[in-house]
Amino acid sequence: MKNTTNAVPGLAAGTTIGVVGAGTMGNGIAAVALRAGHTVKLYDTRQEALPKAAEAIASIAARWVKKGDIPPADQAAYQARLVLVSDVQALHDCGLVIEAIIEDLEIKTALFKSLEHCVAADAILASNTSSISITAIGAGLQQPERLVGMHFFNPATVLPLVEVVSGEATAPAIADLIAATAKAWGKSPVHCRSTPGFIVNRVARPFYAEAMLALQEQACSKGTLDAALRDAGGFRMGPLELMDLIGHDTNFAVTRSVYNSFFQDPRYKPSLIQQALVDAGWLGRKSGRGFHLYAENAPAPAVELAPAEKPPAQAVVQGEFTGAGLLAELANEHGMKIERRAGPGAILLDDVQILPCTGEAATSLAVKAGTDNIVLFDASTDYRKASLVVLAKADQCSREALASATGFFQALGKGVTVIDDVPGLLVLRTLCMLANEAAEAVCHGIASPADVDTAMIKGVNYPIGPLAWADAYGSDNVVSVLENLASAYPDGRYRPSALLRRKALSRQRWHAEGANQ
Repeated sequence: MKNTTNAVPGLAAGTTIGVVGAGTMGNGIAAVALRAGHTVKLYDTRQEALPKAAEAIASIAARWVKKGDIPPADQAAYQARLVLVSDVQALHDCGLVIEAIIEDLEIKTALFKSLEHCVAADAILASNTSSISITAIGAGLQQPERLVGMHFFNPATVLPLVEVVSGEATAPAIADLIAATAKAWGKSPVHCRSTPGFIVNRVARPFYAEAMLALQEQACSKGTLDAALRDAGGFRMGPLELMDLIGHDTNFAVTRSVYNSFFQDPRYKPSLIQQALVDAGWLGRKSGRGFHLYAENAPAPAVELAPAEKPPAQAVVQGEFTGAGLLAELANEHGMKIERRAGPGAILLDDVQILPCTGEAATSLAVKAGTDNIVLFDASTDYRKASLVVLAKADQCSREALASATGFFQALGKGVTVIDDVPGLLVLRTLCMLANEAAEAVCHGIASPADVDTAMIKGVNYPIGPLAWADAYGSDNVVSVLENLASAYPDGRYRPSALLRRKALSRQRWHAEGANQ
């Protein structure tokens, strides 16, 4: 899929935009189009929803004024260009109509059939669907080539990403025009083919799934799990708190849809833990309870931090592994004497080997090495920024050795949490699975590497694109971790993408050196 270029102009500012659906998404999309200078016709079959929509859009504009994003005069101008209509025929002069209604294929298809007979032959029809096939919607139209996905993210007025989704019949020129229009509206468009989950909802599945698998195996407490991905991994929110925010009914439905759409591929298998939450009605923030509690005086989720331990006076940073140089630098900055030495990647203290996690359990590595005192440390997207380090010890490891390892990372100014000895720990398995899913999307021609990474950064606030992270960590290392996980969980979930394997063998990067992400 190609990227939008400046050579393709967007829709002219004088083009009237139609928005169908006066709910949260429709109102947000209407506000974005108004801010870009368009007249917007907002249509909904529920006449009582239209005045409320006008109030919501006025509130959005008022917030922009308060923040200094727009001058006060623009707020009145937006209201003057907003036209509320309760008859679909009133959309006849729209150059682009964006649908933002219920996620139901039959209802959407019926709407677009009526729009097709209403608007001009050269008008563009767009769906904001997050899960329904653009190809399937277009199959019922006389001109499916002018139907395109224009998937905004909630809230549409804040999040910059727009997935421009091409069905099998979508004309490339239409997709390019919509991408250029989204860019002119201040958004970050990415191109993708119509496939289950598009980019974001597909590539993001492991962020939730790996967390629930770790929870199922009782790797740590819920608060600790969230802290690991947030404070060690660098993600804006932990996976459990994010699912609570999204709503478990919504998140579980998307997971089931993707799983069934891929013919029950184990990569997307739903979790019984989440099903239990849905069955109990514990849907997250909106119900007051999910993985965490949200009553007014509910305690914050507990994070299991290791007690303070004596820092070592010196350590050996042996070999080259991701973060080796930075960890040695941090140790020096905190007054520890550090020796750099060739050899297998490890941090060596007198009584313990501290190894970077590679997907194998610490206990298994200790047995292979014939030594008891092995402690693993988890990955991070940025060890300098991370406020937490995740450790796991071999079952044979002594209490004193674990204390030494803990003291080393605490001496770097980091909090430490010790979890159970599960393969891949928490952050590493998640990052590798995100990279694998991103690679699979590229392999199948769903989107380009640049658009995949942009989608995950702009759409769900990831600290780094999964393929950019794979470049930094090494695609060969990602494959190795996945193979180790596949040995521990031989159900097909962790099979590496064929394209990821090829990148690993050829040592090719996903992005050109120095490319702007």
